[in-house]
Amino acid sequence: MIIIIQCRDRVGLVSAISGAMSKAGLNIINMDEYVDKAENRFFVRLNVEQPEGTRLHEDDLKPLLPDDAIVTINPSPEKKIVVMVTKEYHCLADILIRNYFKTLGATVQAVIGNHNVLEDICRRFGIPFHYITHEQETKGQFEAAIADTINNYNPDYVVLAKFMRILSPEFVARFPMRVINIHHSFLPAFIGANPYRQAYNRGVKIIGATAHFVTNDLDEGPIISQQTIHVNHTYTAQDMMKAGREVETSVLANALQLVLHDRVFVYKNKTVVFE
Repeated sequence: MIIIIQCRDRVGLVSAISGAMSKAGLNIINMDEYVDKAENRFFVRLNVEQPEGTRLHEDDLKPLLPDDAIVTINPSPEKKIVVMVTKEYHCLADILIRNYFKTLGATVQAVIGNHNVLEDICRRFGIPFHYITHEQETKGQFEAAIADTINNYNPDYVVLAKFMRILSPEFVARFPMRVINIHHSFLPAFIGANPYRQAYNRGVKIIGATAHFVTNDLDEGPIISQQTIHVNHTYTAQDMMKAGREVETSVLANALQLVLHDRVFVYKNKTVVFE
């Protein structure tokens, strides 16, 4: 049993929660907790052994907690995701392989692409691919078609695996804190087209990637995972692009593991991540 709690902090919360577990006959296997003193916010994730015949409901805990408490017990252990892509394959391929060998922590319900370049690899893995073009469509029509397709699968999360279109606030509002994006860490230093060429021209020594939840502020949503690697003067722009793709794949994979195993808490525009 996984129990997740976020609430206003006060003295005695850990004791109250532990007491409730004991009263219910539940054994705490491990507990990660953190207090954000600046926000006076308490976060805890418990992994609890649940003997047969024992039960615990959210209503058993809420009277012990501040009135703003958000309590989730036993979130779905096998999440569902829909992946959105354009033309780049590296992040999608990693997700499909993990999904095939059941190490993703979720099942890929479908892939949506605004180009059909990656349809074949999806078919090879037996994953439905929906080609929804943005050409000769208004942004509203394009996004409405995507949203309708996503809703048919009722996923827990939508993963932008190098989906190269900016989503409108209206679209984001349909899936609050449920859209996960991966991008190169050059933002906002190297914005626009060809970030790796810009980085090469500037002679950068570190490149990386950031996975974050999507909000209305472009590439400024709560950060889930980041990673950097060192490069040097011998790297061409193509070398940097290759290295960048590898780190993007790694960062997105790590972010998905954290989110899908309910280790990420969001408050305001920040995250608490129990790794």
